[in-house]
Amino acid sequence: MNPNPILEGSILGSKWLNPEYLFNQAVIFFSKIGSFISNTTDSLVTIYYIALSFIAVFFAIIIVYSLMRVLEIRKKEHKHLEHEIEEYAHHQLDRDKKTQQGEEVSKNPRWVKTLSYLFSEHTNDWRLAVIEADAMLESLLDQLGFQGETLGDKLKSATQEKFKNLTLAWEAHAIRNRIAHEGTAFELSSHEAKRVIAIYEQIFRQYGFI
Repeated sequence: MNPNPILEGSILGSKWLNPEYLFNQAVIFFSKIGSFISNTTDSLVTIYYIALSFIAVFFAIIIVYSLMRVLEIRKKEHKHLEHEIEEYAHHQLDRDKKTQQGEEVSKNPRWVKTLSYLFSEHTNDWRLAVIEADAMLESLLDQLGFQGETLGDKLKSATQEKFKNLTLAWEAHAIRNRIAHEGTAFELSSHEAKRVIAIYEQIFRQYGFI
């Protein structure tokens, strides 16, 4: 009840102009805001810790997965390395065996060298095998008395009657020339290299050169 009866019922007697009422309402308002902020802060803190926990779990999973992948890759690399070592040992043993067989069938060191190139795993060595065999063919023609500055000239001076494998010699020499002129652009397979070396071998054995 308004203590001043004169102001009661007038605008000046309104509760909105009463300082005490306004103060009490302000206290209630700010108390509610404080309570809301307090509750909201607690909720935000809870959400923050939950989010932080999810992030921690996520990164923990990533770390564990990465470690597992690293271990798996290292295991595969170790197996691959063991396989490579076994393959190398096998090829080396096979190469030594074939070289030994070459020594058994021929005492000519140049022919043994040619076979070592031929039985190699490298394409460049196959080319060297053909080149070496061709050089041996030139030495054979020198021994047989054919004249000329190059192997081609010596083959031109030969005849089928004097050199029975003349056609085969030209065929093998043509492959050697392609290797010399075209280099790595000339694709020489292992099968083709062995075929050409077999031609040289046929010629050499006919004259007891190997």
